Amino acid sequence: MTESAVALRPEKGLHNHRYRSRYELQVLIFPVGLTWGSFRYCTCVPDLVKLVDLSQEIYQGMPVPPGGLETVLWYHATHEETKKSFPQEYPFHSYATMGMLISDHSSTHVDSIFHVSDEPDAPTIDRLPLEMFYTEAICLDVSHVPADRFITLKDVKEALGKSELKINKGDSVLLYTGHYSRSYGTIDWLYQYTGPDLEAANWLADQGVVNIGADAPSIDSSKSMDTKYYPGHSVCKDRKILNTENLANLEEVAGKRFIFVCFPLRIRRGTGSPTRAVAILSD
Repeated sequence: MTESAVALRPEKGLHNHRYRSRYELQVLIFPVGLTWGSFRYCTCVPDLVKLVDLSQEIYQGMPVPPGGLETVLWYHATHEETKKSFPQEYPFHSYATMGMLISDHSSTHVDSIFHVSDEPDAPTIDRLPLEMFYTEAICLDVSHVPADRFITLKDVKEALGKSELKINKGDSVLLYTGHYSRSYGTIDWLYQYTGPDLEAANWLADQGVVNIGADAPSIDSSKSMDTKYYPGHSVCKDRKILNTENLANLEEVAGKRFIFVCFPLRIRRGTGSPTRAVAILSD
């Protein structure tokens, strides 16, 4: 690491952005050939459309699971270093680049099937269809469930009833446990959190979900670190379902239906990938 290496710390900032121009949002999210009218959750009033950032920051010193790869960031080239190579009278006369050492399961990330399956044909992150990472979604409020017990099927169905939502085939289902807002930055973040039990996870799979997400280091309870039994990951393995972990700001989408975007990096043979997870919704 060079003398320009720095430890980058998290900064507070806005995690959503309202798009006030219909054209601005349409260009951002629609491929050529689709129209604004095809986006079923947008009304003709573009002021109501909002993007909510569901991602955690990536920074040196960020919490990683026990045994996980530490995240290291550094400036590989700085403006001060590179400006020596340019005539200073030119408008462009320096640049900066960064180096990164990071796990494919750091910060907000999505797991590939290969992560949990040793089957020869289990798809790695680069072999999964992009459609799995761009879906309709709902977020269920299970934040009342304490860290020392599992999220049960009863909890899931009660959350559905209170929100008056329905799970459709092909949905992603995000579980708002409240763990990120309560515990991030504390010792409890890595060691005290809830997750679905086997019955709840299997029921979600039976509804046809393609992705289960949570605002915790794992979709499984922290108890799994002791028992080595991971009901959520086991169901994802058997049913070929994605799971997205380390989500943030789920309180902003709890009880709502929206578009969930969590595209992975195209990492060759990757077991997972960091993602900039985003909810696209209307107020």
